[in-house]
Amino acid sequence: MRVRHRRSGSGRPWRLSHGLVALPLALIAAVTVLDLTAPATVHLGPFLVAAPALTASFAGPVLTGAIGALAVAAQILIAFLHGGVTTSNHQAQIAALVVISVLVTLFRYARDRHRRQLSQVRTVAVAAQQVLLWPLPRRSGALRIESAYIAAEAEAEIGGDLYAAAPVPGGTRLVIGDVRGKGLTAIGEAAAVVGAFRGSAYQHLPLRAAVAHLGNAVHWNMAHAPEEDPESFVTALVLDVYDDGPCIEMVNCGHPPPLVLRDGEIRSLEVAEPAVPLGLTAPAENDYKVESFAFGPGEVLLLYTDGVIETRDRSGAFYPLTDRLAAWNETDPAALIRRLREDLLRYAGGNLGDDVAMVALTRPPAPAHR
Repeated sequence: MRVRHRRSGSGRPWRLSHGLVALPLALIAAVTVLDLTAPATVHLGPFLVAAPALTASFAGPVLTGAIGALAVAAQILIAFLHGGVTTSNHQAQIAALVVISVLVTLFRYARDRHRRQLSQVRTVAVAAQQVLLWPLPRRSGALRIESAYIAAEAEAEIGGDLYAAAPVPGGTRLVIGDVRGKGLTAIGEAAAVVGAFRGSAYQHLPLRAAVAHLGNAVHWNMAHAPEEDPESFVTALVLDVYDDGPCIEMVNCGHPPPLVLRDGEIRSLEVAEPAVPLGLTAPAENDYKVESFAFGPGEVLLLYTDGVIETRDRSGAFYPLTDRLAAWNETDPAALIRRLREDLLRYAGGNLGDDVAMVALTRPPAPAHR
């Protein structure tokens, strides 16, 4: 996830708007000429209102106001040449055009102001995303990693899902989690998990101790939150993937199990004793059991939040994750995440019901020695 800076001073939109302004100008000229040449019983002046309305669709309030003023001037000219400005009919037309032009200009001003505010919110959201969810390294030791995040709210950019990675002796430790709920509270709890994970990385704690540290951090954060929710919790998966070892070690705290992909076959890593989600209690190390699973070179490990498997199409059917993965048989993490992201959004019609986080990683086979 990278922040792309856009130049607000690009000249292309300006040239586009000022090219389109020929349309309302031509409309004003045409209505004026036709009204002046038409019989006295035919009044085309009311059509001038279309000029500022058309301008507001592509230009800002200043240009919209200028076109509105020009339309009013054209209406005054028509009135002057057709019986005088003081007639009640022409006065009513002029007044109506002034009112509508002012309203259209104010509407365009309000729309532009809202757009600027929305742009600022997006900028802050992207910055917060970079603080909370650092892009995972493409490489960590012998591992190749790819990740993606999709917020359920189109304008939010971030939500309550999380992931992070940190080096440990001989391998990489990863966490992926999902905070119950949405909004700022969920983002704050996700930040607490990621912060605790990063803060414990340099201590090189054993896996059980690291998970206990996360659990206590989340429990403390929820207990001291301004708006405490006694039902809040975080499902999480914490695992160590070793550079050379043929297995991974994992603690699952109520999170969907990861999947291992190889040659079109899919293996679900179900733990025998899942732990309770983070935040429900103040845990100790003994509350967690580390379980080992085979993970060989060339296999792909997929971590995901429940937003993936709970995505529905228009008929209400859940997203068939394992069927899709088996059909694709992707061996590259970047290609897998890109394809899964695109297919998920297409399946949901572009609008997800929940935040989604995905991480795929692999340990490439060692090159053969000749």
